[in-house]
Amino acid sequence: MKASIAEHRIASGFILAVAVGVAYISFTGEPVEAFLFPRIIAVVMLTLAAWNFFRAITGVSKVGEGVSWELAKTIAPGAAIILVYIFVLAKFLGFYTASMVTFVSIFAVYDPAPHTEIMSWVKRIAVAFVFMAVMYGLFSLLLQVQTPRGMFF
Repeated sequence: MKASIAEHRIASGFILAVAVGVAYISFTGEPVEAFLFPRIIAVVMLTLAAWNFFRAITGVSKVGEGVSWELAKTIAPGAAIILVYIFVLAKFLGFYTASMVTFVSIFAVYDPAPHTEIMSWVKRIAVAFVFMAVMYGLFSLLLQVQTPRGMFF
């Protein structure tokens, strides 16, 4: 099924509207210091959304075939894990602990290494630990972002 140019324009317009909303919220939020990182992300998101909308309106961008059923079935487990992370884990476990659990879960779902070998789990956990250390350094130390607190970190 080939998506039409109108569908692409409608979708890119919706994305642009969401980006404008996110930018508005990030620039009107208080205290100002707490919204530095969201403002940076909002400006990048708004720029990319505006560029995408411009390309859709002018017809420069190629219209693809959309998401096939097979691709959707491949993406679904990761999307489900992320939804559990957003609505359950981050609130109760805290940002860093929930992110570690989520990262290992997604890695386990999509990593082709066997789940019965200890070394594959050691690799998954080690990569997740390094990733979390980088996230902690970036968010807490460099950007001083307030992350959700829970039972753990």
